[in-house]
Amino acid sequence: MSLCSHCVSGVRHEGTPEGQFTKIGGIESYVATPTVEYPKDKVVLFLSDVFGLKLQNNLLLADDYARNGFKVVVPDLFDGDALPEDALSVPGKVDLPTWLGKHGAERAVEISRKVLSALKAEGVTKVGAIGFCYGARPAFDLAFGNEVQAVAVAHPSLLQVPADLEKYASQSKAPLLINSCEVDQMFPKEAQEKADEILGGGKFAPGYERTYWDGCQHGFAVRGDISNPKVKAGKEGAFKATVEFLIKNL
Repeated sequence: MSLCSHCVSGVRHEGTPEGQFTKIGGIESYVATPTVEYPKDKVVLFLSDVFGLKLQNNLLLADDYARNGFKVVVPDLFDGDALPEDALSVPGKVDLPTWLGKHGAERAVEISRKVLSALKAEGVTKVGAIGFCYGARPAFDLAFGNEVQAVAVAHPSLLQVPADLEKYASQSKAPLLINSCEVDQMFPKEAQEKADEILGGGKFAPGYERTYWDGCQHGFAVRGDISNPKVKAGKEGAFKATVEFLIKNL
């Protein structure tokens, strides 16, 4: 499996993260908590791109979900070795294949399970996994075992198509949302159409939705250049679709 150049490119977004860093199940995590009353038995597990907790875009996005009434947990999927933020602006700064070889999806799933176990011990009974780029892979893997109750992914990477889509259809009971875009080497038009073929049209009983954002490229939902009107519309549209999906299914 591999990642593409768009997986490590994009724009840093401005803002001040409002959540807190803490350890959950021994895993360093960023937690964004709603300022209003919210259901304590539900959590959104934010499975990040390769920049993890080092990119404030991820933290700001978690805060945005929290503002919509969800407690959000962003675990460090990379044991402190997420890509540095400046890799966004310095092409080739990181040897991506070597880095990916040290941070396989199996470890990300193991980390996620530690966090899930700790959350369940605190009374959480429903978890929605949202995966971005790299994070879509562990989101799917957790869904295969029905360890989460809903899954939403944006510009997913590392999926085997059609195998993972067929496995999702046959094994998972978690409703699925895919936020896709025009230019995406990791989940291109052919993969998007295959997802619709396998899961769409009512074939997947728990529920399947896919959005498509014209003028956007892989990474748009987290690292998109929001000075571009189409990218801004895609980022905001994917966020809105995901919030509505979580409200409906979690």
